[in-house]
Amino acid sequence: MGDVKVIGASLSLFCCRIEWALKHKGIAYEYIEEDLRNKSHLLLRYNPVHKKVPVLVHGEKPVAESLVILEYIDETWRENPLLPEDPFEKAMVRFWAKYVDETCVISAWTASRTKGREQEKSLEAARESLEVLNKLIKGKKFFGGEIIGFLDLVVGTLPNWLKFLEESEGIKLFDTKELPFLHEWAQRFTEIPIIKGSIPTAEDLINYNRDHKKAE
Repeated sequence: MGDVKVIGASLSLFCCRIEWALKHKGIAYEYIEEDLRNKSHLLLRYNPVHKKVPVLVHGEKPVAESLVILEYIDETWRENPLLPEDPFEKAMVRFWAKYVDETCVISAWTASRTKGREQEKSLEAARESLEVLNKLIKGKKFFGGEIIGFLDLVVGTLPNWLKFLEESEGIKLFDTKELPFLHEWAQRFTEIPIIKGSIPTAEDLINYNRDHKKAE
């Protein structure tokens, strides 16, 4: 079906999803690490609009934006499906995936980059959004049910990234007492063979951030 390449950054929240999806499907691919401080001609060629990772290149046809790529992968390779067949259930997964990226991630990131009243508002929004995820996973093994699905891959790196924000910026969001079900899910998720050893840890992100600041 054509060669498959992934242009990404190994510590990116959004790029890990793509590699996990391909591994889940059993699809061989070539991984190309991108230097985000010195963007390559390859990235600019395949994603000239946003100039961001990840980019999936399948038979020389590029697909950008992680959620779009995940759907493309699921529709192109039908084995080990990530999205449910039922139209309503599929729509709900898409809704929650967008919620994670546009509410959970954005509010936490904004809280880490602001001070005062604006930070307080962002922290409140982040905590509320994480509580929603905590309720969503309650009583389930994975967001996808008994096996991982689309939403598990989307949420996947979030807990470690939140721990990184806590250690680097001093904002506590991933409280195991406040979010017990999400915490239990995170422990199960990181033990999955295709995830274990490839998920960025909080320490990885701290070291990268420190090295990046030194290079500036």
